[in-house]
Amino acid sequence: MTTEHAAPGTTDPAVPLTVRIRGLLPDLQPAIRRVAEQILARPAEVAAMTISDLADACDTSETTVVRFCRELGVRGYPQLRLALASEMGGRSRSDAAFELSGDIAPGEDLASVVEKISYADARSVEDTAKALSITELEAVVHALIAADRCDIYGVGASSIVAADLQQKLHRIGQVAFSFPDPHQALVSAALLDERGIAIAISHSGLTADTVDSLALARANGAVTVAITNAPRSPLAREADHVLTTAARETTFRSGATGSRLAQLTVVDCLFVGVAQQTYERSLDALQVTYDAVRDRRQPTRRPQRT
Repeated sequence: MTTEHAAPGTTDPAVPLTVRIRGLLPDLQPAIRRVAEQILARPAEVAAMTISDLADACDTSETTVVRFCRELGVRGYPQLRLALASEMGGRSRSDAAFELSGDIAPGEDLASVVEKISYADARSVEDTAKALSITELEAVVHALIAADRCDIYGVGASSIVAADLQQKLHRIGQVAFSFPDPHQALVSAALLDERGIAIAISHSGLTADTVDSLALARANGAVTVAITNAPRSPLAREADHVLTTAARETTFRSGATGSRLAQLTVVDCLFVGVAQQTYERSLDALQVTYDAVRDRRQPTRRPQRT
């Protein structure tokens, strides 16, 4: 049975406003979504608009703007403007320029493409660190340590992140499996019980195979965790704990490096949290596994002197 819970990061005032808005986008109704998209596209301009100006720009009503504020956990439109102005004021000129021109145009030169991609990727990691709930992270770390087995689900680009988490946990002695094949994931989820934990990874939170596997694991009593950019998505609703990413993607790169780096940031935090809490065991396991493959490396050959 699915229970509703507050989505971490969506109303936390410590998380930048634009990050919170981006996380809400997939779950918003069309009229409210237009308000969100307008703010993300022109944050500095919106900070100077009246509520009537913003409603007109979005082809909607003032009531819809107020409803958007409530969705965001902001008391009203004046508070929204103040939060936007404060966030924009804390950014450098170069940051503001990238925010306004983050999309990559067809005829853009390669140097500009490199700048925009590196900016978006770096901000994905920084914003994820701000959006990540430490309370939720600690709960997942303790649940992982207590579990006798961990299933990790993810398809497509997210399967790469799932495999990375599985490898990290396995190296410190945690029994973990990743399943890029959705049928294998469902079979494994069917065998989980209250002693297990299932972690599902999906940038959108809409991937049907991943949602179904997590739902089945939950129905069987396992602790369930979602790593997603959409904290109010179907995947998040099947999770006992939600670890929120805050990735941003440029044109041509949907589901690419920005989202993957954000997910890997969460994975690293999880891994280090578990290793820290099981310090001696983890150190021993890392040494043993290093020794097991040490002689598989090619010897370093020094160039001969002539």
